[in-house]
Amino acid sequence: MGKPKNEIFMEILDGILENPYIGIILVDTLGNINKVNKTYLELLDLTEEDVIDKHVLEVTPHSRLPEVLKTREVHLADHWPVNGHDTIVFRMPLYKDGKLIGAMGQSLVLDAAGVKILSQKLKEAEGELAVYKEVVSSIYSSKYCFDSIVGEDIKLRNLKSIAQRAANTGSTILITGESGTGKELFAHAIHQASPRVNQAFVRVNCAALPDNLLESELFGYEEGAFTGARKGGKPGKFELANRGTIFLDEIGDMPLAMQSKLLIVLQEREVERVGGTKPIRVDVQVIAATNRNLEDMMKKGKFREDLYYRLNVVTLNVPSLRKRPKDICLLIKNLIPKLNYRLHTQIKRVSDEALQLLCSYDWPGNVRELENLLERAMNLADMYQNDCLTTEHFPSLSRLVELPMVGNDTPDNLGEAVEKVEKETIKRVLQKTQYNKAQTAKLLGLNKSVLYRKLKKYDLISE
Repeated sequence: MGKPKNEIFMEILDGILENPYIGIILVDTLGNINKVNKTYLELLDLTEEDVIDKHVLEVTPHSRLPEVLKTREVHLADHWPVNGHDTIVFRMPLYKDGKLIGAMGQSLVLDAAGVKILSQKLKEAEGELAVYKEVVSSIYSSKYCFDSIVGEDIKLRNLKSIAQRAANTGSTILITGESGTGKELFAHAIHQASPRVNQAFVRVNCAALPDNLLESELFGYEEGAFTGARKGGKPGKFELANRGTIFLDEIGDMPLAMQSKLLIVLQEREVERVGGTKPIRVDVQVIAATNRNLEDMMKKGKFREDLYYRLNVVTLNVPSLRKRPKDICLLIKNLIPKLNYRLHTQIKRVSDEALQLLCSYDWPGNVRELENLLERAMNLADMYQNDCLTTEHFPSLSRLVELPMVGNDTPDNLGEAVEKVEKETIKRVLQKTQYNKAQTAKLLGLNKSVLYRKLKKYDLISE
């Protein structure tokens, strides 16, 4: 029976630390030295007692490890004289579970000729790596921050606060909610607010990829793994997201066979390419999203229970738009300038009647549907050189929504206008349900307690 993996790893680590040609120094996040190997001590002509727990600048005044802690950049192949010795130095930040825990410097001791040759080769490799990282960064980067998520609803504000805290933990996050509520925006914003912001943000739509391609897309493949496999193989999305974030959208549509393989990756933090034999370590924060009820799917055997609990470390349930109707006006105000810029239109405002129409609809497609309808209406208005959106520019909505009559006394203040629409909508639904308050609350997408507060606010209790 072979040795346990952790015992083998410790033996390898000891071998590295005892290498007579490589000096190693480790510092914590404050720059205090917590480990130095024998080779580096000999370079410095000091003892362990002289350096441990002291700040690195006290021991080596020109050290660039504090810079690595600040910028979190990797320094490759610096020619660095240490106490009269020629060395090639590598410096890198150290992470655990996505959190910075310190930095390491490695000094390769060479003679002058060796330094020159190796330094040149490593600088060439560094240049190639920089190009590769730039390409990956340009393709796989997050686009949105928490300011991009518009709304004053208390539930939404609380959710943003929880998401911001979760961004710093590196924990796996599951985002749930109806289609179009903004789950992807939350995923982007979490990455932007995390310590991984300068690394890749890789999105995978689990529903859009055929089952036979999903594994190779996620985990990559080796050359010759299957007919048509690219020469040299191909890294998977987990490898591309290393040190960054992977966003698994529509996780509820992932086939059961792939769920098993994903579970292993989440447990071991290792991937194995299709056709490969060596596991590849990956350090990624995993964010998953779904509009499906995973608990119901578990009961039906369509989603693995163990994977659900592995994903469900932090859960964010994004509220539907009909549950935050007062945010509709804010969203419209925010979307119109963006759409004007994209569509090259000049829409300046929305009429009171159109605003009432938009606020009376229940938005099954949520914010995405609102944006799509606004875009269609703005294109239609622009065709007739109108700068104001009216009910005529929302023909599909007009057929779906039964509006109360709007008089000339509609207030100019947006907040008052929304309250007037809200009151009229509640009255209309009460009449529709023959004043059944439980049914009214359900149709309005409100809790009964919220409905009763609104009935009291608008003096509708007696009706």
